[in-house]
Formats: sequence, C-alpha cells, structure tokens
Amino acid sequence: MKIALGSDHGGYHLKEAIKKYLSDQNIAYEDFGTNSTESVDYPEFGRKVAEAVVSGACDRGILCCGTGIGISISANKVPGVRCAVVTETYSAKMSREHNNANVLALGERVVGVGLALEIVEVWLNTEFAGDRHARRVNMLSDIERKYSK
Repeated sequence: MKIALGSDHGGYHLKEAIKKYLSDQNIAYEDFGTNSTESVDYPEFGRKVAEAVVSGACDRGILCCGTGIGISISANKVPGVRCAVVTETYSAKMSREHNNANVLALGERVVGVGLALEIVEVWLNTEFAGDRHARRVNMLSDIERKYSK
C-alpha cells in the first residue's frame, strides 16, 4: 500500500507525525507538501493528493489542515475521491467499511497527535465491506457523473 500525504501550513506538524508513523510501520508514502508552516493555499494540496489517488499512483490519501474541512472539500472536488473528515476512530472505521473512503482528512487544531495516529491506524486497517454498501457507493458515483458533465 502507498499513501499520498498532503497538508497546508495548519496541518504541517500533524502530517509530519503521520509520516513518522507510516515509516515506523513500513508503509510507503509520497509527500505532496507543504514543507513548512509558512502560509499556503490548502486547495492545491488537497487536489494533488486526490489526483494521486484517482490516478492509481497511490492507493489512498491522508490530508491535514487546521480543521480537515477545507482540504477535504478540495479533495472531494476531484471525481472519484471520497474524502472523509474524521475526529474519532469509529468514524474512521465506518468511512472505510461503509463508504469506501479513499482519502482521510484530519484537523491538526481539532485532533491531537495521539488520537490522530489511532485514527490513521484504524482507517488503514479497515477494509470496505462491499455488499449493500457497494450499491450505495455506486450511487454516489452516479451522482458525481451526473454533475461532472
């Protein structure tokens, strides 16, 4: 598995902690930036990670900003992305199991590093349940196609 990572300045420190976690777990990743706490525009980094996931260059993506909200909105503008903003482990599990989320968004100013790493662990280790949930995810894709024309 290869993870696409990205953040703006508000999520930079959390992204760096996640990089260490992934390295410690021998999980490959590609860092799409940013590389400091200098102010940047979050849509750029949400888009880069989303495109890496949709293209197949990376299997899943993890994004960080101050709240996780802005960067998730930008990622969700890329067709094929299902990015979930998560603040606890149950939602992390359900976003994968029921919604087949392929990008996770976390807020550095909302979730502490310890909890964030627990969320990442659960999210990475949860598989999509398929079955009735696949039908619903396909319905999301149908909506996306309708408005992407």
